Amino acid sequence: MGDSTWWTLAIAAVTGGTAVLASWVTSRGSTRAARIQAEIAARSQRAERLRESRRTAYLDLIEQTHRMGELYWEISATLRLSGSDARTATLGELHDREVAEYAKIRRCARVVELEGPPSAAAAALALQKATGPFYAAVKAELDGDTDRRGAFDAAYSPFWAALEHFVDAARDAHQTD
Repeated sequence: MGDSTWWTLAIAAVTGGTAVLASWVTSRGSTRAARIQAEIAARSQRAERLRESRRTAYLDLIEQTHRMGELYWEISATLRLSGSDARTATLGELHDREVAEYAKIRRCARVVELEGPPSAAAAALALQKATGPFYAAVKAELDGDTDRRGAFDAAYSPFWAALEHFVDAARDAHQTD
């Protein structure tokens, strides 16, 4: 019975060792799978947060561009009035609003530049720069150059084209996120 007991104990030890080893391997596999699953979930959450922050930045810039457009229509209507002190005062107030609104559009464009991608950032910068001819025309008008109304009106097409280009770039970037 001595040999049989030793054989039984040896087989039990090998079986127990195999069970412990199998448990350890399974535990490591489960831990690794859980870690991979957590990393995938975290990556997915980061991607969704980036997508939403980009979307918000794009919408803010589009909204601010429309506000600028409305202001430009007000300025255009004022430029059509015949010269008077009231027209000059109104134009001065509108110019001050233009500067304030430009600061907002610049901020929105910078946020888009920060959020990316580069194609949307470049389109946002081009849109911001498309406000320059309006500013120059109003400034010239305030400085006494009354021949700038045509330049002001001619700036509408490039401005709206820059907005369309930005919307296309933002849409493409948003769909590839």
